This record gives sequence, C-alpha cells and structure tokens, in this order.
Amino acid sequence: MSITDKIDCLLAKTEDGVVLTPSDFGMPAKQQPSLIVALNRMVSAGKLSRLGKGKYYKPHTSVFGEVPPSTYETVKDYLVENNKTIGYITGTNAFSGLGLTTQISGTILIGTNTYRRPRNRGIERIAFVLQPNPICEEEIELYVILDALRFIKRIPACTPEEALEILIPTIKRLHRAKQRRLQELALAYSPSVRALLGAIYEKLSLPRKALANSLNGTTYYRLPIGEEILPTKSNWRII
Repeated sequence: MSITDKIDCLLAKTEDGVVLTPSDFGMPAKQQPSLIVALNRMVSAGKLSRLGKGKYYKPHTSVFGEVPPSTYETVKDYLVENNKTIGYITGTNAFSGLGLTTQISGTILIGTNTYRRPRNRGIERIAFVLQPNPICEEEIELYVILDALRFIKRIPACTPEEALEILIPTIKRLHRAKQRRLQELALAYSPSVRALLGAIYEKLSLPRKALANSLNGTTYYRLPIGEEILPTKSNWRII
C-alpha cells in the first residue's frame, strides 16, 4: 500500500475537524519525509487543511464557508499526552459553560502544571495559566469554578456580583464530596480565592475550617461585592 493509500485509509475513518499529526499515521521513521510531502500535497489540493506546523484536519464546509476545528481539537495536544490529562480549558471559553458570560474570546486559556509561553495556532491565540494542583480529569469542573473565583474581576460582560449569583448556586448543587474537595483544592490558590470561597461556604452553612485556618488575620481583600449578595464577606475581610 502506498503512502497516499495509507493516508486515504486513515482519513476515511476520521471525522471532519479532527486534528491529525504525522504520528497518527503509524508510519516508520524512514517514511516520515515522504509522508510530510504527501500531506502537504493534499493541503495544496484542498483535501486537507493545515492548522499549524505538523497539524492537519479534514475540512468541513458549510453554507458559510469552511468550519474550523473545535476548540478542543485545536489544543488537544496541550490537554492530553500519552492518554494522560495534562491540561484543561479554562478562562472565557470555560466560564461561558457555567453561564458566566456570553462573550467569545480569541484566546484559548489552558490550565497546566507547566509554564508555557503564549503562542498562535491558526486563527487562535493560546495562553496558559498555572494550575497549582496536580491535574486530574475528574476534577476539571472544580478547577474551573476556582479559576472563576480567581479571575472574578476579569470575566467579560459579567460583574463580580453577577458572577456570584451564578457561582453560589453552582457550588450549592455540588455533591458534598465535591464540596469538600473544592475546599481542599482551594488551599493551593491565592488567599483572596480562599477568602471568597470561605465567605461563600459560610453563606451556604458548609464546613470551612480549613479555609479559615489558611488565612492570616491582617490581610484585607478588595472585591466590588455588596453584602446583599455575600452577607458574610466582612467575616473574611472582604471589602
């Protein structure tokens, strides 16, 4: 079977918009140069589109033109490595899933345990933020909640008070085990996040001793949040 036939065989099994790299074609190293040449020819012929260096996808065309890959596909090499979760999508793209904003960001923000410099890929800009806890796929929803508290003053088209009106019920709906885990994960975040979560937990009458013990008694946190939204804020020195 020729290299072109092998490419066609894999593409026939691949959905439109799925991003592929040369390693996905399972060819020996000595065939890699010929594989790259064949893939680039397919790009020139319009059978494939190039997302970035060494990244290709089958284009899907709607009545509005070519549809780019999903956000996940665009950055999946930063999210999973060797079948292990190493990152997660956060920021505006994730906050919209919580109902915090309807804005669309041109930057994809990824939480990771490793510092990376921002970069561009296709029409997207990719930026990174350090997640202070080891990343586990099952806990991504909790990281996103904590990130929303971390960036509560920077969520597009959403004030901190509007954000809390959504986040407080979201936290209340969590299973008790997840509420406990959220508190544990918060201990690795900044004091302002811990204070804000502590005030929320006090409002919800949830155990919060670990959060209280993690804070000193002299620091104040400036957040534009009224007592009608968070009546417990003064107990956590939020002003």
